[in-house]
Amino acid sequence: MDGIEKITARIRADADAELVQLREQTEAQILEIQTQSKAQADQERTAILARGRRAAEERLERLKSAAQLERRKLELAAKQEVLSEAFEQALEKLCALPEEEYIQLLTGMVLQAVSTGREQLVFSPRDRSRIGKQVVVAANEALVKEVAPELLDSLTDSRVGALLGKVVNSAAAQITGTGLLSLSEETRPIRGGFILVDGPVEVNCSFETLFRLQREKLEKQAAEILFGN
Repeated sequence: MDGIEKITARIRADADAELVQLREQTEAQILEIQTQSKAQADQERTAILARGRRAAEERLERLKSAAQLERRKLELAAKQEVLSEAFEQALEKLCALPEEEYIQLLTGMVLQAVSTGREQLVFSPRDRSRIGKQVVVAANEALVKEVAPELLDSLTDSRVGALLGKVVNSAAAQITGTGLLSLSEETRPIRGGFILVDGPVEVNCSFETLFRLQREKLEKQAAEILFGN
């Protein structure tokens, strides 16, 4: 019996030792798994936080860009409003010029815009009846004087001289094809300036058109400054 008891005790001791070893191994594996899980969880948490920060930074940059764009749009709108007011005031001043100054202004514009010298001048209804003939006469005289200035200068001091001047004007116009500008029966709904018509060809020198072209140029410059286009 003593031998059996010894064998049994040894078997029990070996089993207990194996159980202790197995328990230690199991606890070590559990600890390793827990450590790995914690490291993985920490890594995932760090990655999530990093993605969140990047998303927040990108969102902030988009908001900043949108705010800058909106500010530039508001600045451009303000500049356009200022330009509109300035051009409207300038247009009103031009249309309200004294008659003599207005005729001189339009005559100079005609001389710059004329091409063949045989165009018709189209005015607004108000300008046609008010200064249309005077502008045509002044422009024709200037065109003819470019052809024969010395002869015209010698015919200035008498009624006979004035009559001869008209004859010279007419003859010079017939010979050179210039100085035959005429006042059109047609009128256009423009505020000031004129339109040169030569058959199907029109040159729009109305104040509205000239101001619009200049305004578009200035607005483009303002947009390029604000948006860098």
